[in-house]
Amino acid sequence: MGPCSDCGFVLDDLPAPHVGAAVRDVAARFEALLGAGAGEELRTRPDPATWSALEYACHVRDVMLVQRDRVVRALVEDRPGFPPMYREQRVTLCRYADEAPGLVAQEMALAAGLLARLFDGLSADQLARRCVYGYPDRTEVDVGWVGRHTVHEGEHHLFDVQRILDPAT
Repeated sequence: MGPCSDCGFVLDDLPAPHVGAAVRDVAARFEALLGAGAGEELRTRPDPATWSALEYACHVRDVMLVQRDRVVRALVEDRPGFPPMYREQRVTLCRYADEAPGLVAQEMALAAGLLARLFDGLSADQLARRCVYGYPDRTEVDVGWVGRHTVHEGEHHLFDVQRILDPAT
């Protein structure tokens, strides 16, 4: 698999045993961005179809929580499929734009820590367990792929947030 056309992340370049450290790193970089931004700057959408920096951060936090549950299911069940996380609906239903940036950073650190700890303890056999992933297309993958995909999600949205906060980049 080649690099992401937007952010440049290469899924296959991240060894599954390094997912935990990469998840923690993504959370730390989001924390720095959330701490550096002014409240209104973080809440402002660059256009109606693009989330704000804060909304992207809330999404990544929730992705980490959802992915942790999906990995646990894949470790317990044979080839489970997963319901959608309703990413678009969460933005409104969970009122992402109203959240406190500092609290989001703390929650992301907690979510990242939980997910990273899970990945840190997985054996090669556990990383190879299969599951059916529904996004972007329904396909069978292994748990290691779920971890790498989660890191890509974080890296991709860090790229999105940096473009919003500094359009010159």
